[in-house]
Amino acid sequence: MTQVEVLSAGRDRVGGYKVDVTRGERVCRVSSEWFSRPADERYLSLSDLYAAVRSRTERSRTRTVESAAIRVEASRDDAERLALLLPGSDAPITPTHWSFGQLASLVGAPAAYLRQLPAQLAGINLQFGLNSHRAEQVKTLEIGDGRVELRAATGPEYGRIFDHELVAAVQRIAGNGTGDTRWKIPGVLDWSTGVYNPYTDISQDTTTLYASDRDVFLFLVDDLNPIEAGRLRDGSPDLYFRGFYCWNSEVGAKTLGMASFYLRAVCQNRNLWGVEDFEEITIRHSKYAASRFAHEAAPALASFANSSPMPFVNGIKAARQKIVARTDDDRNEFLRKRGFSKAETARIIERVLSEEGRKPESVFDFVQGITAVARGKTHQDARLDLEARAKKLLDRAA
Repeated sequence: MTQVEVLSAGRDRVGGYKVDVTRGERVCRVSSEWFSRPADERYLSLSDLYAAVRSRTERSRTRTVESAAIRVEASRDDAERLALLLPGSDAPITPTHWSFGQLASLVGAPAAYLRQLPAQLAGINLQFGLNSHRAEQVKTLEIGDGRVELRAATGPEYGRIFDHELVAAVQRIAGNGTGDTRWKIPGVLDWSTGVYNPYTDISQDTTTLYASDRDVFLFLVDDLNPIEAGRLRDGSPDLYFRGFYCWNSEVGAKTLGMASFYLRAVCQNRNLWGVEDFEEITIRHSKYAASRFAHEAAPALASFANSSPMPFVNGIKAARQKIVARTDDDRNEFLRKRGFSKAETARIIERVLSEEGRKPESVFDFVQGITAVARGKTHQDARLDLEARAKKLLDRAA
C-alpha cells in the first residue's frame, strides 16, 4: 500500500485518518515549548521566523575583549542599574538579565547575590572579578536597537552558531513550513474520534515555530504522507508519519540539537503521541561547533527529511514477526533476562493484555508494553530508562 493510498484508505469523513495513540512513546518536549511561549515568540511561517532572527544578527556584532579592559559603571540615578564600557565603544552597554548572569558566572561571582546588592556595590564586586579573571578574555555579543545591549558574554572559545543559520537549514528542506513542501506545522488529534487531522489552520495557538531573545525552537512534520507499518488489533492500518524538532541558542542558553522520529499524532497541547524510532543529537557551543553543525547536524537533518521510510517499516515488520514467547514462562523469562524486575514484568504483560486483548508474543508486543508502562512513570529518569530499553529491543529485532 502506497503512502497516498494509506491516506485515502484511512481518511475519515471529516478529514484526516484514524490513529492508535496507545502505542509508542509520549514525548512532551514540544508541549513544554508550546505552553511557555508568549504571543510575541510565536511565528506562523519559517520566512517570518527567519526574518526576525536574521534581523537581530544584522544589528549585532561579536568580538573578543580583554576582561580587565571592561569597566563597570553604576548609575547614580538608578541604584539597580549597571552599565559596561567596552574597549572601542563610545557609549555604555547595558547587560541583559541573561548576559549579566553569564558575566558573573565567568568571573566566579554569584549572580543572584549580586542582583540583590545596590548597583554601586555590585559593580565593585564585578569589576574586581573582571580584573582578576584567569581566562583574561571575554567574547561578547552586542546588539544596537535604540541603545546598545550586551546579549551574551561567554568564554573566548565559545563557538557561536547563529539562530538564523539553523532556521535557514530547515528552510532548505521545508520551504516556508506551511505546506509548500511535504514538511509543515502539524495538525491536531481529535480525542473524541481518534482521528488525526493534518489540515488544521495555522494560528498563534497551533504554530510550532518559536523564537525568543535567547533561543529558537522548530517542530515540523510530514503528516500528509502517513506510512503504514503493520495492522492494529481491529485490522485497520497502523499509521505513522515523520517528524523532527530542533533548537539553538546563539547566546549560550542551551546547546544546538535536533531530534527525528516517527509518530502517530500531535494533540492540541502539542504532545507527541505514539512516537517510535526517536533519535537525538546535540552539539555544544565549543570551539568547533560551527564546523560540526555544517558537517554533521545540517546533513543529518537533510538526510532524514529525504530518506525512505522503508528501513523503519521493515524494522517494525521484523519486530512484529519475531515471536519470542508463547507461554507465561516464556514471557517472564524473556523480560527477566533483560533486567526487568518481577513487578515490572507483570505490569508489562498486563498492559499488553489490556490494550491488545492478548498476552505479548512478539518483540513488538513487548516493546509496546514497555513503552506503555514508561508513559505512566512520573520520574523522567525512570521513564527514559524504560524507553531506551524498549528501543534497544526494537533495534535488535530490526
